[in-house]
Amino acid sequence: MDLRKIKTLIDLVQESGIAELEITEGEERVRISRHGPAGFLPQQPTQVLMPQPAASAASAPAAAVAPTGHTLKSPMVGTFYRSPSPGASSFVEIGQTVSKGQTLCIIEAMKLLNEIESDASGVVKSILVENGQAVEYGQPLFTIE
Repeated sequence: MDLRKIKTLIDLVQESGIAELEITEGEERVRISRHGPAGFLPQQPTQVLMPQPAASAASAPAAAVAPTGHTLKSPMVGTFYRSPSPGASSFVEIGQTVSKGQTLCIIEAMKLLNEIESDASGVVKSILVENGQAVEYGQPLFTIE
């Protein structure tokens, strides 16, 4: 299933307020659901792709002080990579100045490598996930000031 279709489905769930949506196309199946305590609707839905086994969500480490500046969030579920290939230097490092549209990382989703570009200009203050870590839709990846 095309990643743009999945993003559209996620937006549909988020905007409509429905609790769960499941779509099947041939052998591919996508289920998008929202979870939380009664009366609570999260800002972003949780996405589970099947027939692959569901991966447990890796929670970001809690920071003692909330980061300031702009937070770049993951536009999809996948695996986070800081460099274009194993052994290559990272796209960006903490303290580096970046411009809007500059590639910051790659997220691998369904065997596709998706370059994630900065949506703001500034200095990279923190990288909030580890190389090779699974990320969720809407999970903070970078803080840019």
